[in-house]
Amino acid sequence: MNHESTTTTQSMGESSAGRAVVPMWLIVLTVMLMFGGAVYFDSYGGWFDSKVYAPYRSFADLENYQLPHGEGIDLRLGQAKFELYCGVCHNNDGKGKPNQAPPLAGSDWVQGSTERVIRIPLAGLQGPIEVSGQKYNFPAGMTAVGASLTEDDLAAILTYIRQAWGNKVEGQISAEQVKAIRGKVGNRTTPWTPEELKKF
Repeated sequence: MNHESTTTTQSMGESSAGRAVVPMWLIVLTVMLMFGGAVYFDSYGGWFDSKVYAPYRSFADLENYQLPHGEGIDLRLGQAKFELYCGVCHNNDGKGKPNQAPPLAGSDWVQGSTERVIRIPLAGLQGPIEVSGQKYNFPAGMTAVGASLTEDDLAAILTYIRQAWGNKVEGQISAEQVKAIRGKVGNRTTPWTPEELKKF
Protein backbone atom coordinates (compact mmCIF):
# COMPACT_ATOMS: atom_id res chain seq x y z
CA MET A 1 0.00 0.00 0.00
CA ASN A 2 2.79 2.35 0.87
CA HIS A 3 4.53 1.47 -2.38
CA GLU A 4 1.42 2.27 -4.41
CA SER A 5 0.90 5.66 -2.71
CA THR A 6 4.54 6.56 -3.28
CA THR A 7 4.22 5.69 -6.96
CA THR A 8 1.02 7.74 -7.26
CA THR A 9 2.65 10.73 -5.57
CA GLN A 10 5.65 10.54 -7.93
CA SER A 11 3.37 10.34 -10.97
CA MET A 12 1.41 13.39 -9.81
CA GLY A 13 4.68 15.31 -9.22
CA GLU A 14 6.00 14.46 -12.67
CA SER A 15 2.68 15.39 -14.24
CA SER A 16 2.53 18.79 -12.53
CA ALA A 17 6.19 19.51 -13.39
CA GLY A 18 5.43 18.97 -17.08
CA ARG A 19 2.64 21.58 -16.87
CA ALA A 20 4.76 24.25 -15.09
CA VAL A 21 3.52 27.77 -15.93
CA VAL A 22 5.98 30.42 -17.18
CA PRO A 23 5.83 33.44 -14.88
CA MET A 24 3.91 36.37 -16.38
CA TRP A 25 6.70 38.84 -15.57
CA LEU A 26 9.12 36.81 -17.72
CA ILE A 27 6.76 36.94 -20.71
CA VAL A 28 6.26 40.70 -20.28
CA LEU A 29 10.02 41.28 -19.97
CA THR A 30 10.72 39.25 -23.14
CA VAL A 31 8.10 41.16 -25.13
CA MET A 32 9.45 44.50 -23.88
CA LEU A 33 13.02 43.57 -24.82
CA MET A 34 11.93 42.48 -28.30
CA PHE A 35 9.92 45.68 -28.77
CA GLY A 36 12.81 47.83 -27.52
CA GLY A 37 15.23 46.08 -29.87
CA ALA A 38 12.90 46.61 -32.82
CA VAL A 39 12.54 50.33 -32.01
CA TYR A 40 16.31 50.72 -31.64
CA PHE A 41 16.97 48.96 -34.95
CA ASP A 42 14.30 51.05 -36.66
CA SER A 43 15.86 54.26 -35.33
CA TYR A 44 19.52 53.49 -35.97
CA GLY A 45 19.51 50.79 -38.65
CA GLY A 46 19.60 53.20 -41.56
CA TRP A 47 17.13 51.43 -43.81
CA PHE A 48 16.98 53.59 -46.95
CA ASP A 49 17.99 56.83 -45.26
CA SER A 50 19.89 59.04 -47.74
CA LYS A 51 22.48 59.79 -45.06
CA VAL A 52 23.69 56.21 -45.34
CA TYR A 53 24.65 56.81 -48.95
CA ALA A 54 26.23 60.24 -48.47
CA PRO A 55 27.93 62.08 -50.06
CA TYR A 56 26.02 60.92 -53.13
CA ARG A 57 22.92 63.10 -53.43
CA SER A 58 22.32 62.58 -57.14
CA PHE A 59 23.47 60.45 -60.06
CA ALA A 60 25.63 63.35 -61.27
CA ASP A 61 27.28 63.52 -57.85
CA LEU A 62 27.82 59.76 -57.91
CA GLU A 63 29.53 59.96 -61.31
CA ASN A 64 32.12 62.33 -59.87
CA TYR A 65 33.28 59.56 -57.53
CA GLN A 66 33.58 56.86 -60.17
CA LEU A 67 37.03 55.76 -61.22
CA PRO A 68 37.80 57.70 -64.42
CA HIS A 69 38.53 55.86 -67.63
CA GLY A 70 41.61 56.44 -69.71
CA GLU A 71 44.03 54.82 -72.09
CA GLY A 72 47.78 54.50 -71.62
CA ILE A 73 47.99 55.35 -67.92
CA ASP A 74 46.71 52.74 -65.46
CA LEU A 75 44.24 54.83 -63.48
CA ARG A 76 43.55 52.00 -61.06
CA LEU A 77 47.24 52.05 -60.21
CA GLY A 78 46.99 55.84 -59.90
CA GLN A 79 44.11 55.55 -57.49
CA ALA A 80 45.84 52.87 -55.40
CA LYS A 81 49.09 54.86 -55.22
CA PHE A 82 47.21 58.07 -54.43
CA GLU A 83 45.38 56.42 -51.53
CA LEU A 84 48.68 54.98 -50.28
CA TYR A 85 50.83 58.12 -50.49
CA CYS A 86 48.47 61.11 -50.67
CA GLY A 87 45.14 60.08 -49.18
CA VAL A 88 46.43 60.38 -45.60
CA CYS A 89 46.51 64.17 -45.93
CA HIS A 90 44.22 64.95 -48.87
CA ASN A 91 41.65 62.22 -48.05
CA ASN A 92 40.66 59.53 -50.53
CA ASP A 93 37.78 61.74 -51.68
CA GLY A 94 40.19 64.56 -52.55
CA LYS A 95 38.52 67.02 -50.19
CA GLY A 96 41.59 67.64 -48.04
CA LYS A 97 41.75 68.25 -44.29
CA PRO A 98 41.52 71.59 -42.45
CA ASN A 99 44.93 72.95 -41.41
CA GLN A 100 46.63 69.93 -42.92
CA ALA A 101 46.10 69.81 -46.69
CA PRO A 102 43.96 71.76 -49.19
CA PRO A 103 41.42 69.98 -51.39
CA LEU A 104 42.35 68.49 -54.76
CA ALA A 105 38.75 68.06 -55.89
CA GLY A 106 37.87 71.11 -57.97
CA SER A 107 41.32 72.62 -57.39
CA ASP A 108 42.55 75.10 -59.99
CA TRP A 109 46.12 74.05 -59.10
CA VAL A 110 45.40 70.43 -59.97
CA GLN A 111 43.59 71.31 -63.18
CA GLY A 112 46.09 73.98 -64.21
CA SER A 113 49.52 73.85 -65.80
CA THR A 114 51.08 70.41 -66.27
CA GLU A 115 54.54 71.75 -65.45
CA ARG A 116 53.24 73.22 -62.21
CA VAL A 117 51.34 70.18 -61.00
CA ILE A 118 54.32 67.88 -61.61
CA ARG A 119 56.69 70.16 -59.70
CA ILE A 120 54.61 70.21 -56.51
CA PRO A 121 55.11 66.57 -55.40
CA LEU A 122 58.74 66.56 -56.59
CA ALA A 123 59.88 69.27 -54.15
CA GLY A 124 56.88 69.88 -51.90
CA LEU A 125 54.98 73.07 -51.11
CA GLN A 126 55.17 75.54 -48.22
CA GLY A 127 53.09 78.51 -47.19
CA PRO A 128 49.48 79.68 -47.39
CA ILE A 129 47.80 78.86 -50.68
CA GLU A 130 44.61 79.98 -52.38
CA VAL A 131 42.64 77.15 -53.97
CA SER A 132 39.68 78.03 -56.18
CA GLY A 133 39.25 81.39 -54.45
CA GLN A 134 39.56 80.08 -50.89
CA LYS A 135 42.65 80.57 -48.73
CA TYR A 136 44.24 77.62 -46.94
CA ASN A 137 47.02 77.75 -44.39
CA PHE A 138 48.68 74.43 -43.71
CA PRO A 139 51.64 75.12 -41.38
CA ALA A 140 53.36 71.76 -41.89
CA GLY A 141 53.36 72.21 -45.67
CA MET A 142 53.56 69.39 -48.18
CA THR A 143 56.54 67.07 -48.25
CA ALA A 144 58.25 66.03 -51.46
CA VAL A 145 56.31 62.77 -51.56
CA GLY A 146 56.90 62.36 -55.29
CA ALA A 147 60.68 62.55 -55.05
CA SER A 148 60.93 58.87 -54.12
CA LEU A 149 58.30 57.65 -56.61
CA THR A 150 59.03 56.28 -60.06
CA GLU A 151 58.04 58.35 -63.09
CA ASP A 152 55.34 55.81 -63.93
CA ASP A 153 53.79 55.91 -60.45
CA LEU A 154 53.83 59.70 -60.21
CA ALA A 155 52.39 60.06 -63.71
CA ALA A 156 49.59 57.65 -62.78
CA ILE A 157 48.81 59.54 -59.55
CA LEU A 158 48.76 62.96 -61.22
CA THR A 159 46.64 61.73 -64.11
CA TYR A 160 44.24 60.17 -61.65
CA ILE A 161 43.77 63.31 -59.51
CA ARG A 162 43.26 65.42 -62.64
CA GLN A 163 40.36 63.19 -63.70
CA ALA A 164 38.82 62.16 -60.35
CA TRP A 165 36.17 63.76 -58.08
CA GLY A 166 34.75 65.89 -60.86
CA ASN A 167 38.10 67.16 -62.17
CA LYS A 168 37.90 66.99 -65.95
CA VAL A 169 41.37 67.60 -67.36
CA GLU A 170 41.73 66.15 -70.84
CA GLY A 171 44.84 64.17 -71.67
CA GLN A 172 47.24 62.38 -69.41
CA ILE A 173 50.54 63.10 -67.76
CA SER A 174 53.17 60.73 -69.08
CA ALA A 175 56.20 59.23 -67.39
CA GLU A 176 58.32 61.09 -69.96
CA GLN A 177 56.86 64.43 -68.84
CA VAL A 178 57.56 63.61 -65.21
CA LYS A 179 61.13 62.63 -66.10
CA ALA A 180 61.69 65.88 -67.99
CA ILE A 181 60.40 68.06 -65.12
CA ARG A 182 62.37 66.00 -62.60
CA GLY A 183 65.49 66.83 -64.59
CA LYS A 184 64.69 70.55 -64.39
CA VAL A 185 63.92 70.40 -60.66
CA GLY A 186 67.19 68.56 -60.06
CA ASN A 187 68.22 68.04 -56.43
CA ARG A 188 66.06 70.84 -55.06
CA THR A 189 65.18 70.21 -51.42
CA THR A 190 63.48 73.52 -50.62
CA PRO A 191 59.69 73.32 -50.96
CA TRP A 192 58.07 75.56 -53.55
CA THR A 193 56.07 78.60 -52.55
CA PRO A 194 52.80 79.36 -54.33
CA GLU A 195 54.38 82.51 -55.77
CA GLU A 196 57.21 80.50 -57.33
CA LEU A 197 54.79 77.98 -58.84
CA LYS A 198 52.62 80.66 -60.43
CA LYS A 199 55.48 81.27 -62.89
CA PHE A 200 54.88 77.89 -64.51
